[in-house]
Amino acid sequence: MQSAAMPDSPFPMSNRSGLLRTTLNSSMAPQNLSHSLLILEQSNAAQEDRSLMEDTGDDLDRGKSRVDVLFPQFFGVLQAQGGGQEAFEVIQSLTHVCRGVVEKLELEIERGMGGEQGARQRQAMLTWLRQEIYTWRLLHALFYDRILLQTDTQADDEMQDGPTLGGSEKEVIQQLYTINATLREYQLVVDWLEACYDQGEQQNPLHCHDRMMAWENTLFQLDNLQGAAFGKGHEIVSRLDPDAPVREKRPLHALDEEDNLRLSRAIFASIRSGHVDDGLKLCKHYGQTWRAAILEGWRLHEDPNFEQNVSGVHEKLPIEGNPRRDIWKRCAWMLADSKNYDEYSRATAGVFSGHLSSLKTLLHSNWHDLLWAHLKVQIDIRVESEIRGCCLKRYQPMPDEYWNGKMTMEQIFDELNVAKDASVRDFAQGQLGIIQRHLILDTCGELLQHMVRWVEKDAGQQSPHQLRFMAHIVLFLRQIGRVEQERQAEKIIAAYVEALIARGEPQLIAYYAASLSNTLQVKLYSRFLEQVEQKRQRELALDAALQAGLDVEQITRITVENIRLAHHAHGEFGEPLSGEISAVDQRKISALEWLIHLPEQRGELLWQANAMIRTYLACSKMECMRQTFRMVPGDIVQQIVNLYSSVDNIPPREECCLKEYLCYKVYLSGVDSFVEWNRLQQNRPKKPQTANTASSQDNFTERMASERKEQAHRSEVVRWEHKVKEQAKQTIETLYNVLMFPDKGWLVDPFIAKQPENAVQLNWDHRLLQMEKLRSICIPEIALLLNEVMFKTGDFAGCVRLADEISSENRQLYKVYTKHKLAELLAKIADASLELLNSKLDPWGYPITI
Repeated sequence: MQSAAMPDSPFPMSNRSGLLRTTLNSSMAPQNLSHSLLILEQSNAAQEDRSLMEDTGDDLDRGKSRVDVLFPQFFGVLQAQGGGQEAFEVIQSLTHVCRGVVEKLELEIERGMGGEQGARQRQAMLTWLRQEIYTWRLLHALFYDRILLQTDTQADDEMQDGPTLGGSEKEVIQQLYTINATLREYQLVVDWLEACYDQGEQQNPLHCHDRMMAWENTLFQLDNLQGAAFGKGHEIVSRLDPDAPVREKRPLHALDEEDNLRLSRAIFASIRSGHVDDGLKLCKHYGQTWRAAILEGWRLHEDPNFEQNVSGVHEKLPIEGNPRRDIWKRCAWMLADSKNYDEYSRATAGVFSGHLSSLKTLLHSNWHDLLWAHLKVQIDIRVESEIRGCCLKRYQPMPDEYWNGKMTMEQIFDELNVAKDASVRDFAQGQLGIIQRHLILDTCGELLQHMVRWVEKDAGQQSPHQLRFMAHIVLFLRQIGRVEQERQAEKIIAAYVEALIARGEPQLIAYYAASLSNTLQVKLYSRFLEQVEQKRQRELALDAALQAGLDVEQITRITVENIRLAHHAHGEFGEPLSGEISAVDQRKISALEWLIHLPEQRGELLWQANAMIRTYLACSKMECMRQTFRMVPGDIVQQIVNLYSSVDNIPPREECCLKEYLCYKVYLSGVDSFVEWNRLQQNRPKKPQTANTASSQDNFTERMASERKEQAHRSEVVRWEHKVKEQAKQTIETLYNVLMFPDKGWLVDPFIAKQPENAVQLNWDHRLLQMEKLRSICIPEIALLLNEVMFKTGDFAGCVRLADEISSENRQLYKVYTKHKLAELLAKIADASLELLNSKLDPWGYPITI
């Protein structure tokens, strides 16, 4: 059957035959790995090989680093998907990288790395990884059929035609597999279970020796009935035909009984692993050709001589399969149902005759084995039903118990959930069992519900690798359109992102966060950025976010706000020395680095910096205020103007931020200038010390030296006075710049037509309230500082004129005063007026005229 291309489908199409057996047992290795994935693996190869030769640090690692490479390797596979890999090729690539880790862990266990404890931990990792590989293979097989083959248009046409009557058994079943998706899925699961079968301790159940004759010990004893050494007195069979032990109800020789059981176990193991031909070879190798003949009896019958000979050459073609398959099947059922044979022989017959009880008796302790047994029986019943319904031939009837064994897949899993064996129930109710069950049932919605429940209920208990596994399943299901509720999918992926945040790998975090909604992207990535302290690491984190297409502007804004508004317990980071910046404040101030990376965020940088400065100014943390101010680029005003092309285009928020920033700049300049003047004013040059008594014996040299010191001191005093005078003049000017700030005054927003659109989110009213409060605190303080400078420099008239500026209706500075503060200022001005009166001037500093 040729596969037609699906319209608008991103997935590749391939041919598939409708044979009873599928090709799932063939190699699953990916064939088109991207170049980047190969480079990633090659770059790790040399390092990993060297680490195998060194056992240093393994006492703590126990192979964990070997498994943790799956995080970047899975990321590499998914990232390379845009380079041409499709969804199913990605699944194969994920399986490939898991298998590579398994091989390395097996090698470490073989070399004895980490001792006994290290081997146990590595073995636990191996068990998980093998099951993960099995699940990826199941996912690939089932959804490849569901997505690509079940939508094939030609298959739809054939399905409309219905089954063909009168065809051979093989033709009927080929068509059945082509048109019956349910049966095809059953077979896919069986093939998967056989491909993943692990024989364990039964891997080599037979002795390794050359071809031998069947039951040679029994034959030798029968030929030498007097040989006491071979168990004289023990009755054995008297004939050597295959039915003799059952017919005579006597055993074979003890050694032959043991070999017989071992061979039966090996044959069944070959059948369980899907290699029936290997079982046939074993029978022939050990001289039991009748067993080989019995194992051939299940094959479907087809006589190609009934078909039209296209070539025109009249020659008889060989007949395929068993023309008396119905009789063989009934006999096989009777054998499986009999108690006279060992459990492995009965199970072997039961596989091909649909006898479930014989299989359950043997395979009762393993979930996968029991599932395989149930599905083999269901396939057998459906195949037999189709043959008897479509082939024009009378068949030997099968027992009613055979037909009553028909079950749905849901019924099979329900039975496994309540199995008698505890290990079967535990796996069925465990994570892997639930995941595999829902993948087989194609109930992706219920699978996501289970995953969400695990993530929410067992938060913190899920290992990062379990979250990795579930997240990638969800990503695959989302890509093929099998996710019904996006919120559930996002919860699982978000849990994986949180696990990656704990590892601190920005590229991986950004890539997987990009698959979430914008709200979750911002929430999770900002949480990650809050943990990054080093400048270089911050640059890498932002580059990764930009590369992944995240909303970097919103993420950095939320990050800075979270850090700025975080509350810490008193003394949590220790109290700083006087004049120093605490660790908490330093962390908040350094967070502004997140907003420096993008030029488009200059407005946001000003907004956040101003918010910090308001807080520090209110708390009188001048050093924190200065440090925050230094985080803002000096040319911020020009950058914002250039960003919006002209001053007229600046948005309202940025315009208000610019003025507020300039207000703080003027305020800091005035305060720093006052501090410098105060320092100079208090550091008058000290007069040099002179001798208390002078004697007539003082020589001329000592007197000259003393005079030079006094002259140098007078010169230094003159320079100091000039410097203090100039600094006082500058300080008065800078302090007046605060009081006389243009455009409606200091810390008053310029006129804007309307508030920003997101004023509520910006807490605009709260900001205005803070600014008004700061005006009521800072302006009276600036006025007192200005009065102090003028008073100490003798500018008493300037002190009096300060009252005019405060009372002026132009800026209405008097409105920010309380009665107490206004009285304090007026008292200072009154002192200046008194000094003017003492200087023979009027209270305002003008000469008195009569």
